[in-house]
Amino acid sequence: MTTPQPALLIAGHGTRDEAGAEAFRDFVRELGRRHPELPVAGGFIELSPPPLGEAVTELVDRGVRRFAAVPLMLVSAGHAKGDIPAALAREKERHPGISYTYGRPLGPHPSLLNVLERRLEEALGTEGRTPGDLADVTVLLVGRGSTDPDANAEVHKAARLLWEGRGYAGVETAFVSLAAPDVPSGLDRCVKLGARRIVVLPYFLFTGILPDRVRQQTEGWAAAHPEVEVRSADVIGPEPELLDLVMERYEEAIKGDLRMNCDSCVYRIALPGFEDKVGMPQQPHFHPDDDGHHHHGHGHHHHGSHSHAH
Repeated sequence: MTTPQPALLIAGHGTRDEAGAEAFRDFVRELGRRHPELPVAGGFIELSPPPLGEAVTELVDRGVRRFAAVPLMLVSAGHAKGDIPAALAREKERHPGISYTYGRPLGPHPSLLNVLERRLEEALGTEGRTPGDLADVTVLLVGRGSTDPDANAEVHKAARLLWEGRGYAGVETAFVSLAAPDVPSGLDRCVKLGARRIVVLPYFLFTGILPDRVRQQTEGWAAAHPEVEVRSADVIGPEPELLDLVMERYEEAIKGDLRMNCDSCVYRIALPGFEDKVGMPQQPHFHPDDDGHHHHGHGHHHHGSHSHAH
């Protein structure tokens, strides 16, 4: 008899915003509808029901012994690095005999960058139609913000990948809490860089208190700077790309295929302007002082086949 596939457990941040919590619960239900063959449950680390432990209990009551936990989070901060693993370890003590693997956070995946690009297009409307229009647009990507520098750096990585090959004047970064620059400082910075039109793009999955705060702060700043055109874009939302990406993270977790940053590797994924690089064999890298022969101990072939890094 075949072993059933591991169940899927979705772990969310939690929010005091009822609409945001409901958006998460809806998303989990939709995943379950799309994958009737798979037990799917979801819960929160804090602030909103159901708690993650309740979701695990629900799966165990349905006969589940093995599951993969996927954090429904764009970046790996304290929640994804510490709180979820701690919560899962606690569940393992409560339910002897269960086992789980843990997937990685969602961003900055190319399919999410495509959704962000769509949100920018919607915010710009007809004025975002030509390359000339886009060259006038500075994007301010606003992340949640963390005390973890690595998590904040991930938002910068997303900003850089969003900028690459898409023709915007620039993509700057700001944070809504716990990290600088805040939204008004981020907007000031855009102006110092010569921005004529700014679109503030929240780097958030669903509606909630923090994305609302981004919009309020943007509107407040815009009212004080009538000479600058500022628009607010929407959050990512429960798009088909997001549903597919969660399943990609699930597959990766159950196969144990946890790769480093290959999602945004130009040799694996068609990124705008670099499509010709996908699947290219990697050439050894010679320095100008090389005579073309590999001497032992030179170590210049570390750029060799890209595949060994994965």
